[in-house]
Amino acid sequence: MSSYRPRPELVQALEALRKDLLSEDGPQISTVRNYNFAILPYDPEDEFKLRQAIRELSDILRDAGWNAGTIPLNALLLARLRAQGSEFLEAMIQREKRLAVGSDPWRGLRTLKERVATLLEGPEGLAQDVLREVDGILERSDNPERTVIFLGRAGALYPFFRTSALLKHVAGRTRNVPVVLLYPGKVIGETGLSFMGVLPADRDYRPRIYR
Repeated sequence: MSSYRPRPELVQALEALRKDLLSEDGPQISTVRNYNFAILPYDPEDEFKLRQAIRELSDILRDAGWNAGTIPLNALLLARLRAQGSEFLEAMIQREKRLAVGSDPWRGLRTLKERVATLLEGPEGLAQDVLREVDGILERSDNPERTVIFLGRAGALYPFFRTSALLKHVAGRTRNVPVVLLYPGKVIGETGLSFMGVLPADRDYRPRIYR
C-alpha cells in the first residue's frame, strides 16, 4: 500500500488543506473576501495517487458534516468537443494528420490547439461550464453552505488551455463556497506555477497555493 501514498510534500499540503477547511471558524482557504478559492499543486506523475488522496479527504469532510463534490474538467472538455458534432471532430482529426506531414511535424498540433482554445476561452467557454456544474452541485446539496468543490482532471486541458485563463472567469463567482483546483504541475519560486511541469511558469494567480 505504501507505493500508493502521495509524496511527503503533497501529504503535508493535503493536511494543511484539511485543517483549513474544517477550521472552527469556517473554511480558511483564502484571506480574500468573497474569493473562497485555493490551488493544490501535485506532480502530474502522481495523478492516480492524488485522486485516491482526494477521495480519502472527501470521506473525512463528509464525516465532519460537509458535502464534497468534484467537477472533472476532462468531461467538460469532451462535452464541448462533442457538441460541435462528429463532422467537426473528423475534420479536425484529418486536418491535423495532413498538416503533420512535412518539414514541420508540429504544425498540425499547433493548429488543433488554436482551434480547440477558441471553444474553451472567455467567460462563455469552459468557465461557463464550470459555473453551471457548481450551481448544480449546490442545488443538489442538502446543505449548500457546508459544501466543498474540487476541480479535477485539469491535465486534460493541456496543451489547449491554461488553468489561469479558467480561474480568471471562475474565481469569485462560485457563490463563495470553498473551491479547490487540483493543479498538475510544478511550483516555481514563491507563486509561480508551471502547468504540467512543461509550460513556462505563470504567476497570474490570486488564490492561495497549498504546497
